[in-house]
Amino acid sequence: MKRFVALLALVCLIGFAARPAAAQSILRDAETEALFADMSRPIIEAAGLEPDNVRVVLIQDPSINAFVAGGQTVYIHSGLLDAATNVNEVQGVIAHELGHIVAGHVPLRNSGGAGAISILSMVLGVVAVAAGAPEAGTGILMAGSRAAIGKYLAYSRSQEATADAAGVRFLNTAGVNGRGMLEFFKKLQNLEYRLAVPQEDSYERSHPLSGERISALTADLEGAPSWNRATDPELEQRFQRVQAKLRGYVNDPQATLRLYPTSNQSIPAHYARAYAYHKSGYPSQAAAEAAALVQAAPDDAYFLELEGQILLESGHAEEALEPLRIAVEKTSYQPLIATLFGHALIATEDPANLREAEQVLRQAVARDRENPSAWYNLAIVYERTGDRARTALAMAERASLIGDSAVAAASARTAMAGLEEGSPDWIRAQDVLMVSRNALQEERGDRSRTPEDLQ
Repeated sequence: MKRFVALLALVCLIGFAARPAAAQSILRDAETEALFADMSRPIIEAAGLEPDNVRVVLIQDPSINAFVAGGQTVYIHSGLLDAATNVNEVQGVIAHELGHIVAGHVPLRNSGGAGAISILSMVLGVVAVAAGAPEAGTGILMAGSRAAIGKYLAYSRSQEATADAAGVRFLNTAGVNGRGMLEFFKKLQNLEYRLAVPQEDSYERSHPLSGERISALTADLEGAPSWNRATDPELEQRFQRVQAKLRGYVNDPQATLRLYPTSNQSIPAHYARAYAYHKSGYPSQAAAEAAALVQAAPDDAYFLELEGQILLESGHAEEALEPLRIAVEKTSYQPLIATLFGHALIATEDPANLREAEQVLRQAVARDRENPSAWYNLAIVYERTGDRARTALAMAERASLIGDSAVAAASARTAMAGLEEGSPDWIRAQDVLMVSRNALQEERGDRSRTPEDLQ
C-alpha cells in the first residue's frame, strides 16, 4: 500500500483544493457583512468588477486562509480575521483573492493538466500489473503521480504569483495602502519559520515562499502614492469591533476573557465579553456588557441588535422586541436583523404578533433569499396561521439552501398542490422542484433518468 502513497497524495491535494465552501460553516452577521462591503468596494472597482456582484463571505475555520472557488465570491476564514492586526491586512488578502477571480483561476476545472497525467499514469500502471509486471506497474504509478504533483504545484505557484501581482495593481489603483499585504505575508513567513518549512526551494509547495513574495512585491507597493496614506480611522474602528465580536463568538470563552479582561472598558472589549459570557451561559453578565455598549452609543443599531439577541436567547422575547424593532428601523430592515426580529415576534407566543412577523420576514427574504433562518421562521408563521401551502413552500426554500434536495422536492410538490397554478408562489415552487430534482439526479449519479422519474 505504501507504493500508492504518492498517487493518494495527489488525489487528496486536489480534492482538498476543490472542497466546496457550502460544506463548511458560513458565518453571517449584518455588521461584518457591511464592513466587508465597505472595505472591499474600492478594491473591487479597481479590479474592474461590479461591487454588487462580488461577495466576501466569512467561513468558521480557525486556520489562516482565504480562497475563491469559482464565481465572484471571496471566502475568508475566521482564523485569518482573528490573526490580522488591522483592516489593511485583510484588504491585502482580499486584493490577492480578487486577482484570482479576475484571472479566471477556477480550481480543478483548469488544473494545468495534472489530472490528465494522473489518469493516464494509472491506466498504464494497471495495464502493466495485469500483464504480469507488478514492479513496472507500480513504478509507472509512482513516476506518473510524482509528475502530476509537480505539474499541479507549479501551476498553482504560477496562479499565486499572478494573483499577487494583480492584487498589488488593485491596491495601488484604489489608493489603498499596500503595507497590509506585506505585513500579512510577513506573518505567514513567521509561521513558516515556526513550522520549520524549508526556505531554500519552493518547488514542493503550492504557493511561493512568503519571503519570495515579499521580495517580488515590495518595490511596486512602496513606489505607489498610497504607500504612506493612512487607513480611514473609522474603518479601522469598525474592524476592531468586528474582530472582537468574532473572537467572542468562535473562540474559547476563557481565552476571550484573558484577551479582553474586565479592566479593558473599550468598545471592542465589551463586545467580545458579551459574546463570551453569552456563549458560556452567563446571561446577566452578557446583558450587562450589552447594556454598556448601548449606553455608550444608544443609536448604534448593532449594539441594539446584540442587546435584543441576548434577551431573546435568554428567554425574554417580549423585552427583546423594542431594541430589535429599533435596530431594524435604523438599518432600513437589514435582512439578518429583520430575521432576528421576526424570530422574537414568534417567540412571544402571542398570535397578535404573527401578522407583523410575516411582514418583517417576507421583507427579509425578498432582499436576501439565501437566508435559511428567515425561511424557517416564515414557515412557522404560515403554519400557525393555517397556510399549509406556503408553509411547505418556505420549508422547500430552506431545504434547497441547506442542500437537502429530497425534502426540498417533496415540500415543493406539496406547495404546488395547494397553490393557485400560475401564481408567483406556484411558479417559485415549480422552480425549486426542478432544481431539487436535478440535484437528486446528480447525487444518485443516474443521468439516464428524466426529472419526471423522480416524482
